[in-house]
Amino acid sequence: MAQNIYDNPDFFAGYSQLPRQVHGLDGAPEWPAIRAMLPDLQGKRVVDLGCGFGWASRWMREQGAASVLGLDLSQNMIDRARASTSDTAIAFRIADLDTLDLPPASFDLAYSALTFHYVRDFARLVRAIHTGLAPEGHFVFTIEHPVFMAAAHPHWIADEDGRKTWPVNGYAIEGERHTDWFAKGVLKYHRTLGTTLNALIAAGFRIRKVDEFAPTVDQIRETPSLAEELERPMMLMVSASR
Repeated sequence: MAQNIYDNPDFFAGYSQLPRQVHGLDGAPEWPAIRAMLPDLQGKRVVDLGCGFGWASRWMREQGAASVLGLDLSQNMIDRARASTSDTAIAFRIADLDTLDLPPASFDLAYSALTFHYVRDFARLVRAIHTGLAPEGHFVFTIEHPVFMAAAHPHWIADEDGRKTWPVNGYAIEGERHTDWFAKGVLKYHRTLGTTLNALIAAGFRIRKVDEFAPTVDQIRETPSLAEELERPMMLMVSASR
């Protein structure tokens, strides 16, 4: 079973205060870029993998999705998502993505935001998602970028000129990374960019677009702290189809 850090009280309390949790999708600077990757949602059956508070699940229904199934390992997340949702076409369930199986051809879109870096066997999950998608179905997801993930101690350091620099350690050494983020010992799994994309290809997906999020000039003008995101990619965004 995957580590259920989101049900750790200290972690959940800190996580709940992030702008993207307080303000929803509008609090996520990458959201416009993700939205541009999504297909027309009218009439689509959607599975939201790592649904969290359900922000994306509810938005997809607003865009015309026929149904949305939100899955998350955390009882805290599922409880919050259910409490914030009154739409009977949205269902939220507990699920461990490390052991997930989906009924064949049961969804038209599989979506996930910042979840798969907690999954030990990404290749297995990708195969399960491929099985669960109908022909021509779409798969759109974001994860922490491998450059961001690789650091043994993920935090900014200063170079000789005092410029913020992000360390990259053991990039080619894949596997567990332990970090302290709201709680000690948060477990994530580092995979190279090649491993991530090749898992999709091996499962039978056609890669449609790959993006490495960087804030726009307008976003930096509105939120100057985002300027540091130009120094290294923090997020990888991928769109694929079955």
